[in-house]
This record gives sequence, C-alpha cells and structure tokens, in this order.
Amino acid sequence: MLIIGCDYHPGFEQIAYVDSETGEFQERRLKHPEEAEKFYRALWEQSVKVRVGMEASGHARWFERLLEELSFELWTGDAAKIRAKRVRKKKTDREDARHILELLVENRFPKIWVPTWQNRDVRQLLWHRHRMVQTRTRIMNQLQAVAINEGVRYKKRLWREAGRKQLESLSLAPWASRRRKDLLEVLDRINPTIAELTQAIEEEAEKCPQTRRLMTHPGVGALTAVAFVLIIGEANRFDCGKQIAAYLGLVPEEDSSGERRRLGHISKQGNSLLRFLLVEAAQATARCDGRWRNQFFHLAQRRGRKIAKVAMARRLAVRLYWMWRREWNYEQLQSFGSHVGQPGNPHGVQ
Repeated sequence: MLIIGCDYHPGFEQIAYVDSETGEFQERRLKHPEEAEKFYRALWEQSVKVRVGMEASGHARWFERLLEELSFELWTGDAAKIRAKRVRKKKTDREDARHILELLVENRFPKIWVPTWQNRDVRQLLWHRHRMVQTRTRIMNQLQAVAINEGVRYKKRLWREAGRKQLESLSLAPWASRRRKDLLEVLDRINPTIAELTQAIEEEAEKCPQTRRLMTHPGVGALTAVAFVLIIGEANRFDCGKQIAAYLGLVPEEDSSGERRRLGHISKQGNSLLRFLLVEAAQATARCDGRWRNQFFHLAQRRGRKIAKVAMARRLAVRLYWMWRREWNYEQLQSFGSHVGQPGNPHGVQ
C-alpha cells in the first residue's frame, strides 16, 4: 500500500508518501488540478492501493471526487488535533506533509466523520435559503430606512398591500427613487425563490423519519429538523447530550486551574447555521410552551435575555438529540424523560 500525507492548498498540494512494503519514501509538489490528477491516475493505472490523509478543508470537493472515482482511500483528519500532535515549532508545507504521513504510518491520525455527498448537497440547499433570506432582510431594512426618512413608520405593515402602495407613492429625489425601484424589483424576484427553496426543504423533511419525529417538538420546523439531522449525521456518534452541546459550540469557553474557575463566552466551534436555527427555534418553543416560557423568563431575569436564549438553545439541542437517539416523538419525551416524577416537572421535560 502507498500511504500519502497530503498538505492540501487550493492551488497545489505538497505530498509525502511511503510504500508500506518497500519502505521507499518520496516527496512531491503537485499543482491543481492537472498535475495532481495525472499523478493519481498514474497510480490507478498501476493498480496501486492508496491511502491519502489530509486535514479537513472546505475547498477540496473536486479532489475528494477524484479519489472516490479512483477507489482510493481518503482519510480526513481534525486539523486542530493534527496541529496539537506537532512537536517541532518549524512549520512548512513539507513539514506538514511529513507530519500527516507520520501520523498515518503510526496509526495516530485523528480521523473524523465525513458526511455523504447527498448530505452535503442538501446542506447547500439550507445554506442557499439562509443566504437568500439574509439578502431579503437587508433589502427590506433599506426600504424601511427610505420610508422612515420620509416620515412613514409602518414597520411590518410596510410589506402589506397598503404599505407597499404608500412606499411607491413617496416623492423622492431622482437617485433615491431609482434606488427604491431597484430594491423593490429585487425583493419581488427573491420572494418566489425563497418560497421555492422552503418548499424543497419541507419535501426533504417529509422523506426522513428522523426529521418528522423531531418536528413533533413545539417550535421545531422543517428547516431546524433537517439541519439538525444533516449536521449531526449519526446519533450514535455521541454518547451524551453534553457532547452534542460542545459539538455545536453552545458550551462556554473555560480557563480553569486549581481552585480558580473562569468561564467565558460560548465557544462557537460548531456549525454556525445550526446554532442560529436552534436559537430561533428555542425562542419559538418558549412562545408556545408555558413551561419553557417560565424557564426562559426566569433565566432572563437572572442572567439577561442573550444568555437565556443560548441556554434554551442548548437545552433544545440536547432534547432533539435524545428524541433522535431513542426514537421518541414529543409525547414520548414528555412521558419517559429523565425527570419524570420530580417536583414541578411531572412529565419529565428537561
């Protein structure tokens, strides 16, 4: 087997490789994509068994597809853990490739779970809708500013038929009028696109039994359920709810030593989209669930609304994890939760 340590860059890759049978060691620098494709296809033609190790990267999909096409084994590693295993302070592309190769040969490579291609494609749907909604929000904020500057404060009513007519009837200077016209045209084009993407997400949610189960929880819609299932991937990857919260970046940073304990802001090390959706869903849950609403306001009085929102999002993430892992819907969670029978919580809701 040929074991390859790959230090991947968008324009090139530095590799160090060794033949596990002969012990022959070599190094090369391959430009993307021509030289790299030529090198790996030559190995495939020679019927060489290949294992490639590289750090997790967001710009290597074509490379991953190439190795999958050639039936080569690709190991993706945790970049932070790979750096932590480095002893020497010297850092170059060659040293990085050698370091990855050394971890592969010594069976110390921190391999991580990698989602399927279908999973990644549906994630693109989620991100595309999210970015489109952000764009729409920016456009609506600009139009609100135009109206306010002219003394019209309609807030949400501005987007109803009467508010739209009043916005269009405002007497503005030439370039301000042009800006209003262009923004309204973009808004009219983007709304049907968002509606189409939302429908596609709802269809994806109906295909998956896990998402349908999570959607039984108050405040959790198709978008949050699909995102949770896609990004967590497999419930058995985690042993407890604390690991889920840490994976999503919803636990505080900690710098403690001896008797001193210091906690900071949340780590934000996980997926930012899912973290955002959980915060939004937790607020929706508080609006429609009396028990959650009481807990939210109690936390908000003690620690402030911002901290309360994140705390409830963390609690919601743990709930969804256990619903998925135990194959429970919301009614079963209420009946068989871990706090059943405790004072003030007869249904066992965490």
